[in-house]
Amino acid sequence: MAQPFDPVDRRPTLEDVARAAGVSRATVSRVINNVRNVDPDITQAVTEAVVATGYVPNQAARSLVTGRTGTMALVISEVVHRDPEDPFTSQFLADPFFGRVVAGLSNAFAEAGVRLTLTFAESDGARAQLMDDLHAGRCDGAAVISLYPRDPLPGLLSAVKVPVAFFGRPPRGLPFSYVDLDNREGGRLAAERLIELGCRRIATIAAPAQSIAGKERTAGFASVLAARGIHEFPCEAGDFTQAGGEVAMERLLARAPGLDGVFAASDLMAVGAVGILKDSGRRVPEDVCVVGFDDGRAATASRPLLTTVRQPVEDMAAEIGRLLVSVPADGRVRSVIFRPTLVVRGSA
Repeated sequence: MAQPFDPVDRRPTLEDVARAAGVSRATVSRVINNVRNVDPDITQAVTEAVVATGYVPNQAARSLVTGRTGTMALVISEVVHRDPEDPFTSQFLADPFFGRVVAGLSNAFAEAGVRLTLTFAESDGARAQLMDDLHAGRCDGAAVISLYPRDPLPGLLSAVKVPVAFFGRPPRGLPFSYVDLDNREGGRLAAERLIELGCRRIATIAAPAQSIAGKERTAGFASVLAARGIHEFPCEAGDFTQAGGEVAMERLLARAPGLDGVFAASDLMAVGAVGILKDSGRRVPEDVCVVGFDDGRAATASRPLLTTVRQPVEDMAAEIGRLLVSVPADGRVRSVIFRPTLVVRGSA
């Protein structure tokens, strides 16, 4: 039974907890830091003493004992495009995808008592600062979003000792744990839906050429069309934004005015495509069916509601968080691949 504690207008200390529990300060430290092989009765006594005294472990002191800061970094690399007149405007803030990643990671880290920090690493200086922080142990690991093969950051991260996990396959086959979607299967689902609806003059708004996930989506889409004898189809690349989808759709209509189906590699580009189709007098889905990719907020804000390939971003990000906080003792690289699903709504 924990002994009563008289605060005397001060914060309780580790010694107060030890006195209340009737054990040594070292034993209290072992329990608080989750050291194994502590007797269950002692663990219960210390836990009761912590509650009775109102003791809150000091993070700085805990870091000295455990060598961990209780902080993980979310690193966004090579995707930020700031307006020089408005430093708060960026693709990160505009694209709902990144907000979904933050939500998933935050939930996973909160369950583990870990704080999340956000770091942009889109310049040499920012990358150098990140590397200094990781080498100095200022955070316990990093979840990384790096969308482009030529990004130098993955190569730099191979030298750090803290755990690193990627959203998407790491470029160049570097040995990092990662969580990804079967993007090729997602492209196949989109193509199969359009063909099922009777579309025969099908086009696509692809992701940027350097996007690894985008290439897989287009490859899956093309494989279904090829199996049905369609070996060539109009394709214009966008940039994952609504404006990019608008420009690409205008170009597709100029090239193939009679098209009757469109697959866009992101919901934002699909929404842009729908707007241009309407402006050109085409009805969606009566004249042209449109399928997007992601199933974020843009899909349900679209009119008509967007048929799309669902990427469970929050679940994928949460899995990255779990990978980082439960790194195996042998340092083994792990990968988790999620499967996409088709969400049928009003556009196709």
